[in-house]
Amino acid sequence: MARADDLVALLSRHESLLVCCHDNPDPDSIMSAVALERIATEAGVETTTLAYAGTVSHQQNRALVTLLDLPLEPLADHAIDDYDLLALVDHSTPGENNRLPTDTQVDIVVDHHPAEDVDATFVDHRESVGAAATILVEYLHDLGIVPDADLATGLLFAIRRETLDFTRGATANEYIAAEFLHPHVYLPLLKQLLNTPYSPATVDALGEAITNRRVRADRLVSRIETTEERDALPQAADFLLNLEGVSTVVVFGVIRNELQLSARSADPDQHIGALLRETFDGLGSVGGHREMAGGRIPLDALVDAEDREQAVDVATRLVTSALFGERRSHVQ
Repeated sequence: MARADDLVALLSRHESLLVCCHDNPDPDSIMSAVALERIATEAGVETTTLAYAGTVSHQQNRALVTLLDLPLEPLADHAIDDYDLLALVDHSTPGENNRLPTDTQVDIVVDHHPAEDVDATFVDHRESVGAAATILVEYLHDLGIVPDADLATGLLFAIRRETLDFTRGATANEYIAAEFLHPHVYLPLLKQLLNTPYSPATVDALGEAITNRRVRADRLVSRIETTEERDALPQAADFLLNLEGVSTVVVFGVIRNELQLSARSADPDQHIGALLRETFDGLGSVGGHREMAGGRIPLDALVDAEDREQAVDVATRLVTSALFGERRSHVQ
C-alpha cells in the first residue's frame, strides 16, 4: 500500500504527466501506461499524455491499440518541458530503449527489467515480477480503483503476453493480478486480442527466419533480411524456441538502418540478456532478462557506412561466435 500511496502523493501535487512507453511498445508497456493514466486521473492530474517512439507493428499490439481505442501519440510531437512530470513504464533509463536524451530528468519509473542505478523521484523497480503491468494492477487493487472492462482486459492480455501465458518468468504476483482482474474482463475482447491473425509480411518474415536458421547443439541463430516489421523478430524467436532440441535462440535483422535483435532462452544455465550485453557492449541499446532479451544497434556502430549487407555479416559473426564459439553450425 505504501508504494501506491507514495505514487498518488506525487501525482496529486501536479497537473500534467507525460508517460513514455519504450520504443516499439508491447502490451506490457502500453497497458502499464494506460493503467498509470487511470491512477493519475484518480489523483487529480488534469492532463496525461501516453507517448512512444518507433512503431506498433505486432498484429496483436495493433489490435490492442485499435480495439481499445488507446490514445498513443508520437513522443516527437511533445516537448518534455511542457509537462510537470515524466514517467517511464516497462523501462527505466533515458536513452535506453527510448528516444529521450540521456540527461533527461525522470520523475516516475515502474519497471521489471534488469537495470542499474535507476534514478527518479518515485521508483518501483522489481525484477522479481514477470510484468510491469503486474505492478500497476497491484496499485489499482491497493488504491481501491475498479478497472473497467477495457482496462482489465488489456492488462490481463498484457500479463499473458509478457509471460507467454504464465509459462515464462511468471510469479505468484501474476496469478494474484489475474485473479483481481478476472471479474472485470470482457472475455470476447480477450479472445479477439489473443487470436489476431498474422499479416502477410509477418508470415513472410517467419518463413525467412525458419529457412535461415543455423543450429549448433541446443543453440539457434537466424536472420531476417527483408522485413520492416520489427515485431516479427520476437515472434520468430518464440516460434523457433519450440524446435526440438533447441533451448536458446537469437533472431536478428536490419530494420530502418538499425540492427535489431530478439533472443529467447529456456536454458537455466544461460542468461541471454547478459550474453547480448557482453556481445554488443557499447554498440547500442541491448539487454534483457535471463529468458528473453533484445536490442537495437545503429549500423554505423558495426560498419563504416550504413551498408546493410556488411552489417548483417558483422552481426552474424558476432552472434554466432557468442552462441557457437568457433565451431561450424548446421541447418536443422
